[in-house]
Amino acid sequence: MPLTALIAEDEPLLAQALQAELAAAWPELRVVATARDGRSAVREALRLLPQVLFFDIRMPGLDGLGAAAELADSWPTDEAPMPQLVFVTAYDEYAARAFEAEAIDYVLKPVQPERLRKTVARLRQALAAAAPSMTPPVPADEALERTLAQWRQVLGAAGGGPSASSPSAPLRMIAASDAGGATVRMVPIDEVLYFEAADKYLRVLTATQEYLIRTPLKQLLPQLDPDTFWQVHRAVVVRSAAIEAVHRDEAGKLHLALRGRAEKIPVSRLYAHLFRAM
Repeated sequence: MPLTALIAEDEPLLAQALQAELAAAWPELRVVATARDGRSAVREALRLLPQVLFFDIRMPGLDGLGAAAELADSWPTDEAPMPQLVFVTAYDEYAARAFEAEAIDYVLKPVQPERLRKTVARLRQALAAAAPSMTPPVPADEALERTLAQWRQVLGAAGGGPSASSPSAPLRMIAASDAGGATVRMVPIDEVLYFEAADKYLRVLTATQEYLIRTPLKQLLPQLDPDTFWQVHRAVVVRSAAIEAVHRDEAGKLHLALRGRAEKIPVSRLYAHLFRAM
């Protein structure tokens, strides 16, 4: 069975260049599709189930980080193993942070053949280790958790993920607008039960109130105490002490019940490991 890959890159010439360099560095790899934005990348990846994803970090609409997070939840693991993930970026700081976190790899734009060959070598090694034919075989659950751990590492290194570093002095107060937007209130961080990204705003939920701020979640995360607030979804961060119960639905997906809130909070597959002991 041939190895397949999907490239998500909003600049056609750069996508063509990456595909050409991959053909030279990895002849047996077949690029089955290219996508111009994150939404198309998610749709095509779920349709074709490739073994490798090359995602540009910055794309119109849903970016590469968001597309990867969506795929982590949507990937049909009963049909195909989760793919290896490589981010393509023109920004050196992303690559440096990824290497420090020992993520599988990044490809810098413009693509350098020697650098790409190193990436290909790492991908080959990772795919061989996950192959069903290996002896002794790795249990499916263990293989999935290894890949999810790698994705958490990659997303964290790329910014705003679970391995992002926190400042020495976590945030204590938040200046937020009320629902009508006419009044700005100072909300103590100790009253916040969870944050949820919604369009251009971030919802700030306490036991009795809802406020809005314009700070993106990925910018807020490093300002929060990671022992107090846990990211449980690409769009949700919850106060760990407010978690009352963890429920599993018929599809196997986890949902949280928080003290003081009636709604159930979905848990992404990427963060389900936080609740394994529960």
